[in-house]
Amino acid sequence: MKALPQRSAKHGETVCCAGITPEGQWKRLYPVRFRHLKEENSFKRWDFIDFKYIRPPRDNRRESCRVFEDSIVIGKRLAPSKRAAFLNPLVLPSVKAAEERGDSLALIRPIEPRFSYKLKSSSDLKEERDSYKLAASQGSLLDDDLAVLEPTPYEFKFRFKDAHALHEYTNGDWEAHAMYYNERKRGRTVQETLDWMDHRFNDDYPKRGMLFAVGNLAKRPQTWQLLGVLRVDENLQGAFAL
Repeated sequence: MKALPQRSAKHGETVCCAGITPEGQWKRLYPVRFRHLKEENSFKRWDFIDFKYIRPPRDNRRESCRVFEDSIVIGKRLAPSKRAAFLNPLVLPSVKAAEERGDSLALIRPIEPRFSYKLKSSSDLKEERDSYKLAASQGSLLDDDLAVLEPTPYEFKFRFKDAHALHEYTNGDWEAHAMYYNERKRGRTVQETLDWMDHRFNDDYPKRGMLFAVGNLAKRPQTWQLLGVLRVDENLQGAFAL
């Protein structure tokens, strides 16, 4: 999973990524300057990767890794037919259950999820644009220039239950925001795109099965975020995802 790019004062534009090892252990990869990665290091969702890392000095969450991005090697891709069998055994009943285990990353199968969208204010959009512009300009002399990202004009949220509580999280999954722009590029109008996403997240995914990847913040471990929305069957007869 890849969260939306954020500006780091030290690293410029970075992306917080999360994945699961073949043994079922979570890993948080940071800082990954994803748009600076060479083609051979640029991984996609469902790719297995190898990488070198050290423990981050100021992040005591056990899943966190400070990645050497040039060491990333892309391996095999997890086949759609194997995704449910791989991920479903890791699903926890609630965010509270993850907290009680001392986890900072978790998979939750949402109960009665409801996707919604809201137009951002002009001031919020300007703030995001300025942040992306500054982040894109922070590269070193050895980095290629980055095109400035355009923020999504809508805020996407999910309201859902788990076994313990009702939640409403902003969707920080980069792929969900890419969905919006990809459909606009295919010629859909803004409203057609929003209607398509509404059907995708409120009808199609819940009927076929989906998981939420959630994670907490290093400085505020009691605060959890939605990092990824995965289309994964609830049974083990196969899974098909984005």
